[in-house]
Amino acid sequence: MENSTENAASLAGISRRRALTAAGGVLAGAALAQAAGPAFAASGASSDADAIVVGGGLAGLVATAELAAAGRKVLLLDQEPESNLGGQAFWSFGGLFFVNSEEQRLMGIKDSHELAWQDWLGTAGFDRDVSDPGGQDYWARKWAEAYVDFAAEEKRSWLHGLGVQWFPIVGWAERGGGLADGHGNSVPRFHVTWGTGPAVVEPFEKKVRAAAKDGRVTFKFRHRVDDLVVTGGAVTGVSGAILEPSDAARGKPTSRTVVGHFELNAPVVIVTSGGIGANHDLVRRNWPDRLGSPPKFMVTGVPAYVDGRMLAITEKAGGRIVNPDRMWHYTEGLRNYDPIWPGHGIRILPGPSSMWFDAKGKRFSTPDIPGYDTLHTLGTITATGYDYSWFVTTQKIIAKEFALSGSEQNPDLTNKDILQLLSRIWQTPEPIQRFRDKGEDFVVANTLPQLVAGMNKLTGDNLIDLADLTRQIDARDREIANPYTKDVQVMGIRNALAYPGDTLSRTASAHRILDPSAGPLIAVRLNILTRKTLGGLQTDLTGRVLDASGNPITGLYAAGEVSGFGGGGVHGYRSLEGTFLGGCLFSGRAAGRAAAAVTAT
Repeated sequence: MENSTENAASLAGISRRRALTAAGGVLAGAALAQAAGPAFAASGASSDADAIVVGGGLAGLVATAELAAAGRKVLLLDQEPESNLGGQAFWSFGGLFFVNSEEQRLMGIKDSHELAWQDWLGTAGFDRDVSDPGGQDYWARKWAEAYVDFAAEEKRSWLHGLGVQWFPIVGWAERGGGLADGHGNSVPRFHVTWGTGPAVVEPFEKKVRAAAKDGRVTFKFRHRVDDLVVTGGAVTGVSGAILEPSDAARGKPTSRTVVGHFELNAPVVIVTSGGIGANHDLVRRNWPDRLGSPPKFMVTGVPAYVDGRMLAITEKAGGRIVNPDRMWHYTEGLRNYDPIWPGHGIRILPGPSSMWFDAKGKRFSTPDIPGYDTLHTLGTITATGYDYSWFVTTQKIIAKEFALSGSEQNPDLTNKDILQLLSRIWQTPEPIQRFRDKGEDFVVANTLPQLVAGMNKLTGDNLIDLADLTRQIDARDREIANPYTKDVQVMGIRNALAYPGDTLSRTASAHRILDPSAGPLIAVRLNILTRKTLGGLQTDLTGRVLDASGNPITGLYAAGEVSGFGGGGVHGYRSLEGTFLGGCLFSGRAAGRAAAAVTAT
């Protein structure tokens, strides 16, 4: 390993809780840049800007806003039309991970930095040469430590200062595998943004648009980057194709017809191009053996442009990709009856009460319980040899416990409509009801024999045996008679009902599945839904992309999902949820501030 990298690693440890909590910090960024050598190399051509940002998603907007605030001139490129500014974050539920927040304290939740770090380590499972500066998990763990510091300290106040607010009831996502030091959130930490994903994007989009009016930012939509320009070992610009104009609505597929070519030069390029979730071939190519065989059929949780192109392009320029087998796909995907992009899937965010069965009608055991351990359940499903599983539930449960991912599926929260939000108390939310009535994955019946007949008709394979399903549901229903039980899922329901937030908004009162007053009965076919890339370009704590030897590539930075949300995999093997948007914010800010420092005159 080069001495410069060792020096950089040493410097990265200085004042971690203060300098690096602030996403690397300007001073830490300058110090790391100096340790690595010259800030950038001359390209032989005049610069078109101080920095080029590739990708107009959340990380790209944050990085651009930081550069513009420092007085830098920025070119913001995206292959999509202006309608897609904000990228995937716009479509999100807006969940953010905070530690010991005001909202948590209001709900009586006792959280701490120590507990959150315990949960992160137990969830991430970093095990790839963590102590070796050349290891795949070396920088990932450092990013994780800095991010948990950020979530426990500055993150909320920084965003609140930008006008972001949160729904006061904190959600309890990804409850884990059953041990205190293992996977999962020990306490609720999922803070839903008031206004969902668009409200997270809004302050940064406003900053960037204001900078564009002042001439500090120039948008270049429909500019597809095909290559990074490398001069003397440094990245000095980008080149690619100009695509024909498009008036396609947000998220809709756009033309790839080329009408011109471009080359643009700048001393710094920041890649913020997202992951691979819409590229099923690439997902399957990187699918790990530990999750079984890749599904033959999956629904897609991200727009078609999330194709992973810039990963290969950046690797060609010398960037190192680490942890490509780490990914985050959901097990509760629905086929959208009104799709926006090809294969559009929507995820159910379930409460704890629905019974979960495999394709043959065998009930899952712990930790494969709704809302507990996403990737363990994913591996359990693929091990069955089928690409789907089933919820068997009741109208009473879906009315209280079902939520759908996506800003467009939560108009009350997205539009900040308090009256519509309050209507959830007495009626099933309209988006849920529409999926129940129109979605092809739902079966509704008054009796269990009718439900089983509908399930077998839907799949056409007659795998569900009525007698066996009845036996399992009856066994679970008998456990409801007492306030104590040996059934782990029923324990989980009782645990959820002990938390006021779940009692108010996310957990139905404990009842028998076959209680006629809770009906009708509902079965939901659950598909695998592609979503996030957890690995990616390896970066140091200022966002500089590293090469295969662990040295920073002069002039090249990355942020957001393309960098594994920091360091090539800040989450390790699993996510605690609410950390993807936060990772884009944190890494985008780090890269933007460091790039601003390195281009200072």
